[in-house]
Amino acid sequence: MEIQLAWRLFKRELLQGQLLLIVLAITLAVLSVTGLARVSERLQIAINGQASKFIAADRIINSPVKIDESILAKADELGLRHVSSMQFNSMVFAQDKFQLVTVRAVEEGYPLKGKIELNKKEGGQYSELPRTGHLWFETRLGGLLGYPKRLELGNQEFSLSAEIARLPDAGFNPFASSPVVLMRIEDVASTGVIQPGSRVTYLAQFAGEAEQLAEFETYAKPLLNSSQRWVDVQSGDSPIADAVKRAERFLLLASLLGIALACAAIGIAAQRYCQRHYDVVAMLKTFGASAKQIRILFGVHLLLVTFFGVVLGLIGGFALDGAITAFLPAEIAAYSPPLLRPILLGLATGFISAFMFSAYPLMRLLSIPPLRVLQRQLEGLQLGMWLHLILSLLAMAVLGYLYSKSLPLTLTVVAGVLLLGLLLSVLGFAMIRAGHSIGMKTTNPLQLALAGLRRRAKQNAIQLVGFSSALVLLLTILALRQDLLSEWQNQLPENAPNYFLVNIAPDESEPLGEFLAQNTVKTTDIYPVIRGRLIEINGEKLISAEQEKEGVEGRRGISRELNLTWREELPENNELLEGEFNVNDNDVSVESGVAERLGIKLGDSLTYMIDNQSLTVNVSSIREVHWETLQPNFFMIFTKSSLSSFAHTSMASFYLDEGRSDVVLQIIKQFPTVSIIDVGNMIKQLRQIIDQVSLSLTLVLVLVILASSLVMIAQTEAGMATRQRELAVLRTFGASGWLLRMATGLEFALLGAIAGLLAVIVAEFTLYLLKTQVFELNVYMHWPWWGIAPVCGALIVALLGVWRCRQLLSKSCSELLKSPA
Repeated sequence: MEIQLAWRLFKRELLQGQLLLIVLAITLAVLSVTGLARVSERLQIAINGQASKFIAADRIINSPVKIDESILAKADELGLRHVSSMQFNSMVFAQDKFQLVTVRAVEEGYPLKGKIELNKKEGGQYSELPRTGHLWFETRLGGLLGYPKRLELGNQEFSLSAEIARLPDAGFNPFASSPVVLMRIEDVASTGVIQPGSRVTYLAQFAGEAEQLAEFETYAKPLLNSSQRWVDVQSGDSPIADAVKRAERFLLLASLLGIALACAAIGIAAQRYCQRHYDVVAMLKTFGASAKQIRILFGVHLLLVTFFGVVLGLIGGFALDGAITAFLPAEIAAYSPPLLRPILLGLATGFISAFMFSAYPLMRLLSIPPLRVLQRQLEGLQLGMWLHLILSLLAMAVLGYLYSKSLPLTLTVVAGVLLLGLLLSVLGFAMIRAGHSIGMKTTNPLQLALAGLRRRAKQNAIQLVGFSSALVLLLTILALRQDLLSEWQNQLPENAPNYFLVNIAPDESEPLGEFLAQNTVKTTDIYPVIRGRLIEINGEKLISAEQEKEGVEGRRGISRELNLTWREELPENNELLEGEFNVNDNDVSVESGVAERLGIKLGDSLTYMIDNQSLTVNVSSIREVHWETLQPNFFMIFTKSSLSSFAHTSMASFYLDEGRSDVVLQIIKQFPTVSIIDVGNMIKQLRQIIDQVSLSLTLVLVLVILASSLVMIAQTEAGMATRQRELAVLRTFGASGWLLRMATGLEFALLGAIAGLLAVIVAEFTLYLLKTQVFELNVYMHWPWWGIAPVCGALIVALLGVWRCRQLLSKSCSELLKSPA
């Protein structure tokens, strides 16, 4: 019987429109979360997919020894595509000239992602890889050897058949100056170059679906030893690693905030739903209905409402994903995210939020006394708001963790929401109550609006939480998006250097500079490069990772030589964190990541071994380096007096238009010992990735705006019952329609202005935490917001309020009294 009654109640209220708010809230909440999940996951997969072209695969195992066959067998079992390759250094000979090169020996199928870009095609036609007995070579090798037709590598002679413009996984390391040659892996044995003890890097590259890669990573990673590395686009080997990580953090943060907004909308709608049924419960109890019957009735009723909203939300979420995908570039739209996870997330959002956010209002509803039939001011059980707050935060935390799978980020968002709610509630209530002595007279719209604010002080304080929360999240996402895009654009300006000159001998610096000046080529500063090893910190000898694992006691160091330089001023792409930059002759500036890893602090004494000579210097500063700028960067920067006595080469960079490649050829001919590294193609590819990230951030911003609008609409709807009764009273005492419309608009405008001001305060604080703790961005105040946000808040909230109240304002006194609240 109770189920039938619940179904009849559901159909009647649905047709009458009384369930519109809560069904709309659940629908839009599930829609926004499902759509946001689909779109953000599609964008994440697309960004990583495009970025993986920088390493020519999705995952790589880098090893100094041959990779275990069981790992490759597991890849085959999971259906992953994979190729193996070798990399080693060797000398090549052409007539009377010789050159050290980096040999890349690859097998059929390379590259798994991206493509090899050639300047000249083998036999005038495209070829996937060099034929047996042939080599492909970098342009600068041809210049160094005089473009021979053939050359010798070990015991074998090869034909030079194609000129490489760029390999997809060439990476960016201006210190690795050896030109690259590409050959088939089956030709390596005939060269006789690889002997026992030879230094060879073995690479296994893998590509496949996300689920396959995740399972493979779980299996393979524990099998790797300390000398083997697992590489992906976020491992730091890619020049866009930081950009991808920040973009994913942004998408994740925006999605979590979208969930928070959706939950807030459902909570507001659920409270309104229960308020509508106070009289119904009182009447049912008066007619003898038991508590159990009422619980079943409204439990089933709420379940039907939730189910209806969830179904509509899932349909709308996939429709939203399809609509947005239609406007995406083909290379992004081609990626398809998992189907099941957004559905499960939508179901969880709908049912968990509807239950948890409705629990407190529903308990109050079920405790309504029968006496309310005679005394409508009775509202039954008056439990503390702390219960509602705990249930709401718990729901938000559960949904946030289900989406992000990151406990720290989930707790951060929940803590931020809690702090935001408390701060806005206190400030909002205090600011509204400050007008206690104002608004007693109602002779004009402003006085009437102030009187309304005072009468509904508690309700308005709650409304401020909703309005301000939406504005805070909107401002936060807007600012982060702009800051991320600005930083990426600053890292890659239009005339960013696209060529690097390395191995510049000291006696070549001046003539090379004159040559570039004559050809109107503007270069960056010249950086001296010296190789050295850090051997002691504060007199304590350093040990390698291998020695540490063998049980040797000592302080962990860096088990390789470093590229050192000197400079009198701080480089542009460096930021000083502590101390002063190289004031004294024996000062050194240390990069912050190395300083943290090695426990180096200001004033520490560092000893280096350079050319079999020791050099001791003091740490005068710690600086942050922006490695993703594709500029010359160094872990350690000394003073000139410390390093100038050591033998060194130099490096520089410059920008050159595409149509001036003849300048590069002239440099190769006139300065054959200077190595030229072309990073122009890499910069183009990096800009494409950043453009896709920009589109991702814009789309997520639009979705957050929609979710913010949902909260504002739900919050505006929540006070309609009280406002309807007040309008009926004011109409009875002769208030004109113009007076009521102006007063209503001003009241909402004042609420919006206060919400905008409070939103700026909280948004600035939130951005400070996010920029310093999550995104590592520069912190600054957004002064224009302090004027724009209150004005925009006033306009937006006033328009929403007047639009929602338009029907009430057009009704007569008798119509207002007869209409259901």
